[in-house]
Amino acid sequence: MASGKLGQALTAREIFSLVSTDLEKVEAELRLQTSGSADAVGQIAHYLQGNGGKRLRPILLLVTCRLFQAPSPDAIRLAAVVELIHTATLVHDDVIDEARTRRGKPSANVVWGNHTSVLAGDWLYMQAFQIALRQRSFEILDLLITLTQQMVDGELLQLERIGRIDISEPDSMELIDRKTASLFSACTKLGGLAGGATSRDVDLLADFGWNLGMAFQLIDDILDFTSRESVLGKPVGNDLREGKVTLPLIYALDQATADERAAIQTVLDDAAYTRVPFSQILRMVENYGGIERTRLRARQFTSKATELLAAFPDSPSRRALQAATGLVADRDR
Repeated sequence: MASGKLGQALTAREIFSLVSTDLEKVEAELRLQTSGSADAVGQIAHYLQGNGGKRLRPILLLVTCRLFQAPSPDAIRLAAVVELIHTATLVHDDVIDEARTRRGKPSANVVWGNHTSVLAGDWLYMQAFQIALRQRSFEILDLLITLTQQMVDGELLQLERIGRIDISEPDSMELIDRKTASLFSACTKLGGLAGGATSRDVDLLADFGWNLGMAFQLIDDILDFTSRESVLGKPVGNDLREGKVTLPLIYALDQATADERAAIQTVLDDAAYTRVPFSQILRMVENYGGIERTRLRARQFTSKATELLAAFPDSPSRRALQAATGLVADRDR
């Protein structure tokens, strides 16, 4: 991509550089907030925090805040809050999905077991809310409580649909809304609140984050089919193996033959690619345009996100958020 001069796109490194000092403070806050807990909680938190995470959600909050002012100590704490919530969801999701790896390393449930991991995830959620409570803001607490309810609702909906082949595009979008886009939206809304934005600007930023989150997850669904395990940090084709029918496959199923649908159902029943190889499923998804249709849908969301940013004056922070939409759509992990 182009260098970070006025009017040009920023690279991921340049986006990071805008908030690198802020992120150091967030990391210190995360260490502080998990150091006084039970040993297992601190170990799991530090294990995941040091496991290659990109800190995308805190970065979104911090860059959004910088549209209006430099992040205050309260903004730093809120950035730690969203990362703690995200970490808690990863711990719980890996237990529910019986995952074996996370970012190329054994997942927390493999290392510490399900019981300890569930309790650690619960503790991380409660710690996030305890930090947020210190803001003495009902608006922030209401936002975070609503967010957590949406994410749990999304997980419950996903569990109800595990192993089902009759998943529609609206079903898929509903899950993405609740499990991913809601957190992105909360990050950008919190950034606006921390920066002292007007209610109109806060709403615009929440909408921007939601569209970015929708695109992010759709690209994630594509990468589950097209990436490599060494890049993705987990086995490819994992969603279908876990019983999840995502949008690329939903689009392919629109045109699939009876035999092809039966092959997909076999993978769902087996929870493995033993009788039907992953390469066969990938070929079908590609042949029916499932990858490209999903990519087009993701670009519609990133286009909307970019359009929403036009309401804000030009600045390094706005250009960073604009660049983030392109980086989300073009990422390979």
